[in-house]
Order: sequence, then structure tokens, then C-alpha cells
Amino acid sequence: MAIAAPDLAELVRADGIEFVLAVFVDLTGKPCAKLVPAQAVEQLRDEGVGFAGYAAGALGQRPSDPDVIARPDARSYTPLPFVRPGLALVHCDPYVEGDPWPYAPRVILRELLERAAGQGLSMSVGAEVEYFLVHRDEHGALSVADAKDTADRPCYDARGLTRMYDHLTAVSSAMNQLGWGNYANDHEDGNGQFEQNFLHADALTTADRVITLRYLVSVLAEQRGMTATFMPKPFTDRTGTGLHLHMSLWRGEEPTFPDAADGRGLGLSSLAYSFVAGIVEHARALQAVIAPTVNSYKRTGAVSTRSGATWSPRVASYGGNDRTHFVRVPDGNRVELRGGDGAANPYLAAAAALAAGLDGIERGLDPGEPGAAGKGPELPPTLLHAVEALQADDVISGALDAAGEGVSRYFADLKREEFFDWHATVAPWELDRYLTAF
Repeated sequence: MAIAAPDLAELVRADGIEFVLAVFVDLTGKPCAKLVPAQAVEQLRDEGVGFAGYAAGALGQRPSDPDVIARPDARSYTPLPFVRPGLALVHCDPYVEGDPWPYAPRVILRELLERAAGQGLSMSVGAEVEYFLVHRDEHGALSVADAKDTADRPCYDARGLTRMYDHLTAVSSAMNQLGWGNYANDHEDGNGQFEQNFLHADALTTADRVITLRYLVSVLAEQRGMTATFMPKPFTDRTGTGLHLHMSLWRGEEPTFPDAADGRGLGLSSLAYSFVAGIVEHARALQAVIAPTVNSYKRTGAVSTRSGATWSPRVASYGGNDRTHFVRVPDGNRVELRGGDGAANPYLAAAAALAAGLDGIERGLDPGEPGAAGKGPELPPTLLHAVEALQADDVISGALDAAGEGVSRYFADLKREEFFDWHATVAPWELDRYLTAF
């Protein structure tokens, strides 16, 4: 039996909240919001709040279209006193003329989760959120916020963690105050790069938390004079930023992935192997969703970094506790999708990955023997190649169209335009290479 949602107005009054950020994201992951005073929370609860969808961003609307109405999901209510006293946030589902809007990422993920529920399955997701802390000068030059963070291999550096203590502990304390279970805060592989982890939850809750955490990290960094960026590859010579998803399927309270009798030695069930096979089968198209920018392919296409490793798969292989694979199996309880990056929209990423995995299960696919690093379908070298793969893949494009037709084509058109905008821009590399070459 489904648990009734709490009353948003009661939550706001009980916590002494003065303003509520009513939040949703567009297809690119841009957070959109209105700041609603507590005095209007009943109206927000009962009617939602209106937005001009075309102005909000990539939501499949024209200027002439009716308003997008963001209806709050009170289960996502999140007090944010560490941002501003009396502030809270609630994630919303966009509607247009009374119907869920099919271009809304949260709506798309809900649809895929309902599809899984029809098979008696639910998905749990854990997300690794990585980011850089940087400064950008008046000429546009980028530098890490910690000028002393210069080691070739800074990963896990205790001194770097200590110098960023105020920021990291502020984020950690916020996560734990919210009940997310922050269990580690790491200096990642790049200079100025960090990762802050929290416990897994159902897919929708985790996607909400990724959006909330990006907001928290950005705001708390700004309070300390820094910029937090989730850009996949802000520095040519340093490790890029990932969004790794740890996924598992459940039947009620029972996990479906573990199998101690697994003859392949990874501790996985046949259902789990079919889920992995689906991910591998659709990897090329999946990249358009989980690595959705021009810059993403500077990360997956990197051949070297200062640390000596890219940590970015270039082929759709799978294996055990080996971070070079597209799909890593740390243990029998979960699989880790490592192709996604910091630009990924967490709702779309989870939805597309679930669609791929369910296709593998429905077709009884087998991924072959594990551990063949470097063997498997090559991942797209550019965003344009990924978009072409997306449009040729009925399963992944169908995931984007789960709540209504036309979303995948709209998304592909946006991304194709992004690629050609970049391609048409003369960059410093070209000036250095060609200005006096002829």
C-alpha cells in the first residue's frame, strides 16, 4: 500500500519556514524555481505555481504555449537553513493543462519506474557526485580555488581536504542534517576536484538529491568566494568529472541481483547479468543521455592526465571490481555505470539506464564473460556520434518518449545544435595551430 504524501503546508508551518523554492529541471538539468512565501504555501500545495515553459529552458515549448504548472511533491520537501534561515526546497512535477508534461525529466523517470513496477521491480540508485572548486579571472582563465593544490597525484590528499575543510564540512553537515547519510568526503583525482557521497535510495529520491546537492554545493562554494563546477572536463590535463550510478533492482524488500552460486564469480544473478547486458547493448545511445555535452567527449576521449589515469571508459565492457570498465561490479549487490559525467541530468540518466537494463531482462540477454577490458562496443567519440546512436536506438529514444512522443527528437535536435554551435566557434587551439602555418 502506497504511503500518503505528507501535507506540504503542515511541514512548512512546523519548521517555521518563511520561503519555499519550488524547483524542477529542464532536459539539460538546469534548475528552475520560484520563491514562494509561506503565506502562499496552501496555494502552492493545491494549485502549483506557473512558469513560462519556453523561458524556463529546454522543455519542448514555444512562446505561444500554455504555462507549465509545477506541482510540488511533498515527499521531496527539504529544509535548507544552512543556505538561508527559513528557506526550504521542494521538487515539483511539471504539468500543462492538467496533464504531466512529457518533456519534464522527473515525469519521464516516474514513467520508467512505473514500467518497472509493472514487472514487480523497483530500482535503487546511489550517485557519486564529483565537482571542481575553481576561480575564473577577468580574462576567463580558470584556476583551482586552492592555489596549493598542485600535486601530480592529489587524490585523497589529506592536506588538500584540510585546506577545503570549511566548505566540505558545511556540505557534509547539510547532507547529514537532511538524513542523507553522508559517509565520505574525498579529494578526487584532479587538482581542485572533490566528491561527497551519500547513501543510496530509490531512484527518484536519489535523482532529487543529486539536483539538491548540486544546488547546495554551488551556493555554499559561492559563500566562500569559489565557483563549483560540474563541467565534465574543465581542464585539459586533469581527470574529468563523473556521475557514477550504482544501481540495483528489488522485488519488494528482496534484492534481485545477488547470487552466491554465480559461476562467473561476480556474485550476480541471471537477472542481474541480463540487466548488465542491456546496458552494454545500448551503451552507445545511452552516452547521449549520460554524457550529454560537447565537453563530455573531452573526458571520455582523454588519453592521459597528470595523474596517469583518465578513469573514463572508452568501450562498453563490463567486469568485476575494476574501474576501467563501463559497467563495474563492485560486489553482488549492485552494478556501477561509469560512463556518465557531471553534466548528466540524473532523472534522464536513471530513466535511460533502467530502460536499457529492462530491455536486457525482457530479451534474456547475456553480456558474455566478464573482465574483457578494452573489448566491447566502442563508445561514441563525439556528441554528434552519440546523438546519431540515440536516434537509431528505439529503446533509449523510447525511454525519453516514455511520457509522450517527440521528446527524443527534440532532445537530439538540441544536442545536434549544441555540437554545431561548438564546431562553428573558432577556438584558441585553431589560432595556435593555423594562424601562421601557411
